[in-house]
Amino acid sequence: MQLRHSFSPPDNTRLAHLCGPLDEHLRTIEAAFGVTMTRRGEQFRIEGARGVPQQVVELLDSLYARSAKPINAELVQLAITSSLAAQQRARQPKAANEADAPLPDEETDGPTLHTRRADLHGRTPNQVQYLRNILSHDLSFGIGPAGTGKTFLAVACAVDALERSAVQRIVLTRPAVEAGECLGFLPGDLTQKVDPYLRPLYDALYDLMGFDRVTKAFEKGLIEIAPLAFMRGRTLNHAFVILDEAQNTTPEQMKMFLTRIGFGARAVVTGDVSQIDLPRGARSGLIEAERILKRVKGVAFTRFTAADVVRHPLVARIVEAYDAAQSADPEPSRTGRNSAPQAPIEPTADDHA
Repeated sequence: MQLRHSFSPPDNTRLAHLCGPLDEHLRTIEAAFGVTMTRRGEQFRIEGARGVPQQVVELLDSLYARSAKPINAELVQLAITSSLAAQQRARQPKAANEADAPLPDEETDGPTLHTRRADLHGRTPNQVQYLRNILSHDLSFGIGPAGTGKTFLAVACAVDALERSAVQRIVLTRPAVEAGECLGFLPGDLTQKVDPYLRPLYDALYDLMGFDRVTKAFEKGLIEIAPLAFMRGRTLNHAFVILDEAQNTTPEQMKMFLTRIGFGARAVVTGDVSQIDLPRGARSGLIEAERILKRVKGVAFTRFTAADVVRHPLVARIVEAYDAAQSADPEPSRTGRNSAPQAPIEPTADDHA
């Protein structure tokens, strides 16, 4: 299918912003939609599968409307992700009694969160569902590859809950497991030792609240970041708790964390089971938790795929390539999937930590 499109009246500045340096933005759109684009001035010719050129034209119109200022690669990628997500929603009509119907205060593109990022919302159906699960369940799991927004959206929900006084504090934690390297003993006090492991959580907070507000929140005790090992024995009441990189927990650590949840608390667990850094043969607590808790009332699971990646478009293709390679030639896994069946862990109110 071939489609011709032109922008009228032509504006060379807007066209330059739309196309990017050396037509970089156009090449990104071509790769994402599998189309071929050629242009002469304001005249565009788009060739691709049936229906796709029209979708690309709508995307170009949307970007052209924002092209009074230069357009960066991140904005182009987010626009592409939103367009592909809209196409996916159109192909999947919702049932009348669908369980994931929007909450009363939601817009069509998902929940509205009160953070410094006014444009923050789910970019894909899975991201929207993830936000809904977090808002409607006391315990939510986000499982999927890198770049799908698992941690960032969870931190955004935590900041939103703190802003609305729905919780009294935010507690962020993750296991201090190195990614295949042994860094040895680290200098400094406890905070300085664990900071390298928790840096992604700091980055999300700074982006969503600003450096000054985050610093003041730490001073007032409204935000706490700690390694998972320091969670034992605590009861977290009226807190928004996030466990990041949960694929690197052991089953015992996962159970310990889940039994920390107190009254008025909300917990989110995120992880990528394809990137486990535990010693070979060790079982992942995240995989065990999904197996054991998948039918427990009040617990929600959101599974992300390469289609939900909102980083550089190459990241999605890398994830797909690794998934395809693993499916074609599966190796002995360290995730616990190929280990001997384990007896189910009986849920208890307290593990007597």
